[in-house]
Amino acid sequence: MSNEDKTIQHPAPDRPLAGRIALVAGATRGAGRAQAVELGRAGATVYVTGRTTRNRASEVGRTSETIEETAEFVTAAGGTGIAVPTDHLDEDQVRALARRIDGEQGRLDVLVNDLWGGEHLLVGSVFGRKSWETPLADGLRILELGVRSHVITAALLLPLLIRSDAPLHVEVTDGTARYNRRYRENMYYDLAKTAPIRLAFGLGQELAEYGGTAVAVSPGFLRSEQMLAHFGVREENWRDAIAREPAFAIAESPQYLARAVAALAADPGRAARWNGKSTSSGELAKAYGVRDVDGSRPDAWGYFEVLHGGKEASPEDYR
Repeated sequence: MSNEDKTIQHPAPDRPLAGRIALVAGATRGAGRAQAVELGRAGATVYVTGRTTRNRASEVGRTSETIEETAEFVTAAGGTGIAVPTDHLDEDQVRALARRIDGEQGRLDVLVNDLWGGEHLLVGSVFGRKSWETPLADGLRILELGVRSHVITAALLLPLLIRSDAPLHVEVTDGTARYNRRYRENMYYDLAKTAPIRLAFGLGQELAEYGGTAVAVSPGFLRSEQMLAHFGVREENWRDAIAREPAFAIAESPQYLARAVAALAADPGRAARWNGKSTSSGELAKAYGVRDVDGSRPDAWGYFEVLHGGKEASPEDYR
């Protein structure tokens, strides 16, 4: 494919990603789904992958969100959503995904690596437990879901990404590099959530010669479908959960990170600003003038740094 074929000519201001090809790996729900939709809203063609379909549920056990539904949301927002059922721990499936995108598009411009799906392992096996108290099978599964899946996806999709005239690789994790200098409660979880930060740093070095950008991003306390269900609330009344968990007052919608990542993807100067770095929804939102669905601009990690540093902090001061 020639450089002329790869260059997007004068996209409309309200559709800055028109003609761009994106993949959101792990787009069934939460931040992954929201990022797919916002990339579509900006005009992109978005391949959405995950393990939960209308015919089959993943080990997470939720059937209320599917990748087919995510693809429909992408299209309804103004993009083109394409659902491809994929287990990113299965190399053959990821290779097939890469072949399909290659055959249909010839390149990839944006790769969002938002794979996880390990929440069901945390409460019983991780939180409040020493690493040796965590069942080994559960600990290793956390590393598969949070690290190995990311490595497989990057290794097999990056050859398509570097065909872009402006490659963008986004690693989604929990916590910024600054915050994750703290121990994240359990060895397995700590490794799973710090590895994507290092992946973005290393891939940033490798993508630099292609004019590319690799960045690790973290949402704050996310009001995902799964988290809302955990607290027994909906988006409309999410503040009712604050009585049970006071820190939920800093919570943000999945759209907050998604809007920030879409703005990042549309920024032609992103490489100089973000390549190899770790950032957050709050920092990106401030940089690009993005706000959450309620008009606020939460800085969850700023709040948690103060709170966990032993000082008094009000969530409202960080919104």
